[in-house]
Amino acid sequence: MKDMPGIRDSTPRFGRSKQKRRWARKAIGVVLATPVILAAGIGAEALVRARLDPEMFQAPTRLYARRLVLHPGLSLDPTRLEAYLERLGYRRSDRRSVAIGEYYRSAREWVIGRRSFRVYDKLEQGGVTTVRVGWRGGRGRRGRVSSIRDGSGRRLDYVPLEPEVLGMPYGATRKDRIPVPLAQVPKHVVDAVLSVEDRHFFEHSGLDFKRIAGAAVANVRAMRVVQGGSTLSQQLVKNLFLSPSRSPLRKLRDVAMAKILERRHSKEEILEAYLNEVYLAQDGALAIHGVGRAAQHFFGKDISEVSVSEAALLAGIIRGPSLYSPFRHREAARKRRDLVLSLMRDRELLSERAYSQALAAPLGLRKRPERSRRGRYFVDFVSRQLAAIHGKKTLRNGLTVFTTLDMDMQRVAEQAVSSGLARLEAANPALVREDSPLQAALVALDPRTGEILAMAGGRDYGRSQFNRAVNARRQTGSSFKPIVALAALSRGGGFTLASMLMDRPLAVETRVGMWRPANYDGRFRGEVTLREAIEQSLNVPVARLGMQVGPERIVETARNLGIESWLNAVPSIALGSFEMTPLEMTRAFGVFAANGFRSETRTTLGVLDQRGKVLSRFRVDGEQVYSPAETYLVTSALQGVVERGTGRGVRALGFRGPVAAKSGTTNDFRDAWFIGYTPSLVVGVWVGYDDAKSTGLSGSRAALPIFAQFLKGAVGPDGGPEFSVPSGVEMARAGGDSRLRGRFGCRGESEVFLIGTAPRGSCIPYRYASRTRRSRRGYREATPMFADAPRRTSRRSYRP
Repeated sequence: MKDMPGIRDSTPRFGRSKQKRRWARKAIGVVLATPVILAAGIGAEALVRARLDPEMFQAPTRLYARRLVLHPGLSLDPTRLEAYLERLGYRRSDRRSVAIGEYYRSAREWVIGRRSFRVYDKLEQGGVTTVRVGWRGGRGRRGRVSSIRDGSGRRLDYVPLEPEVLGMPYGATRKDRIPVPLAQVPKHVVDAVLSVEDRHFFEHSGLDFKRIAGAAVANVRAMRVVQGGSTLSQQLVKNLFLSPSRSPLRKLRDVAMAKILERRHSKEEILEAYLNEVYLAQDGALAIHGVGRAAQHFFGKDISEVSVSEAALLAGIIRGPSLYSPFRHREAARKRRDLVLSLMRDRELLSERAYSQALAAPLGLRKRPERSRRGRYFVDFVSRQLAAIHGKKTLRNGLTVFTTLDMDMQRVAEQAVSSGLARLEAANPALVREDSPLQAALVALDPRTGEILAMAGGRDYGRSQFNRAVNARRQTGSSFKPIVALAALSRGGGFTLASMLMDRPLAVETRVGMWRPANYDGRFRGEVTLREAIEQSLNVPVARLGMQVGPERIVETARNLGIESWLNAVPSIALGSFEMTPLEMTRAFGVFAANGFRSETRTTLGVLDQRGKVLSRFRVDGEQVYSPAETYLVTSALQGVVERGTGRGVRALGFRGPVAAKSGTTNDFRDAWFIGYTPSLVVGVWVGYDDAKSTGLSGSRAALPIFAQFLKGAVGPDGGPEFSVPSGVEMARAGGDSRLRGRFGCRGESEVFLIGTAPRGSCIPYRYASRTRRSRRGYREATPMFADAPRRTSRRSYRP
């Protein structure tokens, strides 16, 4: 009220003085208490947080591609071996005496300086390996490994090369490290680090007052910060628990934490933690932490193999990983290395001779390997599987995962998909759509083991991460017909490849209306054999076959082949009316290739935890669901698809090896399929739009070229061994009536049957005229005269 005019302040003068003294006492108390409270808070924080946990130094989970294992008898493509080594960052040498990370090649010999491979404390030792190659006839694209010897000349049974890193599912930090026990870090690495970063490490208890004083004097003289006084313990605390910002408060916190850390842990524990945590480089978006990973990054070596010169370079980089990066600032890195070497000499950790040798040594940097961007759909697929099995937390804590992916095949798969779609769009400009581009999926398996060897889930992972090979469910069309054929040809089905089927108009009453299947070309051919129906992909005969066999039996057959998608026992199932994924369909065809053995699909060969303990190991799981003889009948028919049917384009595109395959096209040309196999490889290709719009292309036009390009790149134009004919089948000549055997003078062709199912009776011989025509198999065939007139050829009369 003192602000109101005419009114005086009635507060006594002595009251105002007392109030001021009270506020002053409070202010002094706050000032005095603040350091105490701050110190208590810092101390409490140090007590709680200053603790080393092994999980702090976990490596990220690493997914490795299938590693190349050399062994006598291995068919070796020199181009692929060289590409493998180049991707790993090996340098080609023109001398036989190679160093680690180098290779030499001649026409008949490879000398490889193999790098070591580490999983925590387990080290697979590298070394120099000589591989001799023999060439059949002295010529040819592929040779065979004749012998393998180590550096001492000892003969080896096999040699595994280091695997390629396929991917790493990161946590939020995106730190890359390879933890190494202190006992496996060379002494000269420790000496180099301590010489430049904390020479009194084993003498102080967290703070080095001599170094602090020396740093202060140096900074005052230079009028700027030129030297730090932090110990290794303080640096470790800053890296693990604090921010990199510089402030008096942060300095007090790292002092308190360093003191607590020194009380709780031994010097060896702190030193090991520091060597595994220190930041040393940046590799794209990845931060390289720890000397174990840095040794690989800079030198292509395990930390146990680095030289004194290389150890000094690693130690020198610690102060400024960007400033002293030898990849970008070679001269600055060299000067920094030389400084560390001089410090080691001054501390009598190096003799004059060792110092001179290290000083004269080159930096020894590795050739930087190609950063793999292949197989990212597969990496996502495996990561989800591992997370489901081991949990997301475990996935981010240093698992070592050896996958089934073959990087050579993966490269071929991605190129086949990319170039195949580009060719389709160039030939058919109407296919180009910006909103939803034309897509394709390709998956390749080893049918004998179920291992996924290649996977392309789309044309561009960067634009769309949706994995069509695994998650896209699409109608299969005619690619489902081999499953119908197996249901009919297997024991109890009642049909043979020579069985006659009617290709005439068909109308079937269903609960949703009349179903009228039609052939692709709209024509009807009358009677055709089951083989012809499969080879020419005729819808109507196969629809009739499905109804005679029974939709329920077809569903059962599909389940036996490993198809898990929803199916309903309705007539249209015979023509592939239900949706399945490319992986499912490829796996089902793999049963044909594996002679009736259904293997479980595998993506990993082995999984190790962060300490190298085996969590899971590869083994072939599966079941013999059909006999080799039963599935061989389907294989024989699908070989005919390639030779005479809808898959002839495979031959036209230059693949000459043994292959069995089937095309598929769905209504309105929404989906194009081509799935095929050799005895050792099964490949499925799908082409279409994500929104199921029509492409206007059949499976033979859209998917077959991608299939053929991949197959040629994966196994070569000549392919591999032929399909073997199993026991339980016989060859017989079937006459025009599938119930009768052909014989000399009768119309008929050789066919394969399950033993006991071939025709028993014989057809009649006909009189042949001189004019001839070509049969469906390309042979010249006589045309009978008077086909309906019986003719006596001997004492026995034959009736037609």
